[in-house]
Amino acid sequence: DIPVFRPRYLKPTMEQRVLKRTLDLVVSIGSLLVLSPVFLVTAILIKLDSSGPVFYRQVRLGRDEKEFSILKFRTMQENAENSTGPVMARLDDPRITKFGDFLRSTRIDELPQLINVLHGEMSIVGPRPERPFFVEQFKKEIPEYVYRHNIKPGITGVAQIYGKYNTPVYD
Repeated sequence: DIPVFRPRYLKPTMEQRVLKRTLDLVVSIGSLLVLSPVFLVTAILIKLDSSGPVFYRQVRLGRDEKEFSILKFRTMQENAENSTGPVMARLDDPRITKFGDFLRSTRIDELPQLINVLHGEMSIVGPRPERPFFVEQFKKEIPEYVYRHNIKPGITGVAQIYGKYNTPVYD
């Protein structure tokens, strides 16, 4: 249990943040231009699959635990948490629409977060942002969790590559 490697800085330098922001802007603008037909088709299919809005907004915590509104394509029935309150999605979740299941499995539901990147609330790569309700739980259960808020959250990261929607937070 002896650390072999210990970083000297737990927050990125100004130079690192400027370079990362530049890369985020270039990638997000280019991606939005290229993916605009995908956005249009997805919006139409969501409307055909279920009633409710195309996009879904939810409060998440970003860098330094600042709240922001994350933007996603809606994959669940409208007002899915009205009767349960905040709960994590699970395998075979009945609240997920038919087309929503496809959007989640292909991660297309995450694409509107490119707009969050343009606004400076997120980055292309970084830890996934969570809801304030769950952040408070995770900070009590996982002491290292607080370090996730030293940088901007990302659309993709280790959790998205190796995990699923229902992967435990500690993993």
